[in-house]
Amino acid sequence: MKLGVVFPQTEIGADPDRVARFAITAESLGYDHIIAYDHVLGASTQNRPDWPGPYTDKSMFHEVFVLYGYLAGLTKSLELVTAVIILPQRQTVLVAKQAASLDVLSKGRLRLGIGIGWNAVEYEALNEDFGNRGRRSEEQIDVLRKLFAEQVISYEGKWHTISDAGLNPLPVNGHIPIWLGGMAPQVIDRVARIADGWFPFFNPELENQLASVREKALEHGRKPDDIGIEVVIGLGDAGPKQLDQLKKLQDMGVTHAAVVTMNADLAADAHIDAIERFWEATHSIAG
Repeated sequence: MKLGVVFPQTEIGADPDRVARFAITAESLGYDHIIAYDHVLGASTQNRPDWPGPYTDKSMFHEVFVLYGYLAGLTKSLELVTAVIILPQRQTVLVAKQAASLDVLSKGRLRLGIGIGWNAVEYEALNEDFGNRGRRSEEQIDVLRKLFAEQVISYEGKWHTISDAGLNPLPVNGHIPIWLGGMAPQVIDRVARIADGWFPFFNPELENQLASVREKALEHGRKPDDIGIEVVIGLGDAGPKQLDQLKKLQDMGVTHAAVVTMNADLAADAHIDAIERFWEATHSIAG
């Protein structure tokens, strides 16, 4: 099982040197990958007293492609993972261009996790349709894969028209792994049908959900082992509970895990110490 870290978007602050130290430390310790969450805008709660979301205008988020463009030049082996880019609120072809460029500049280290999001305020501001985001995301994935694989394409879909055009440069290997986030039944089915991997939450039903993905994958003529699984776990005290969680995930067939240090009452610099402490406690069972 590969072990990674979650970039502490909302708590690490804006100091570029601290941002760099976090990623460089993760790589030097031996972590396989780094995950970054994505939000473009935060909604103000001043006139939204019933705001249900976990993030607001007070929540800092570095733009993911810019962040990883910066970190690609400072690291050598760390896989750069988006978990997840909110794809339907972005122009598909522009995402393809950004992802392909990042993949080239990082020498093939990008894993593109995508999701459909929950924040209608962002969709409105970005002039995209919140109501059809799930259905539209499937066509977006198809467009991305075709653009990644072919020098020039023509495409006529429900939401996309591309007339004899293509990306340059293309991704290093002619493709970029596309993983999906979300836990809804339709997402689980989408994972089984078309995804390279899935980011489920750690929850009491996870083992059954993984079994469902594997069963559906077989129904769609796919090998279940071709679908990677990544689960994020909390920092805790980096002790027996976290070790037990990782072992359980490994036994379930989870291929990747990542520790998140946010919401642990840490100062900005303390996130770096936290991933050091977690590595020391857990690297013995991470393959």
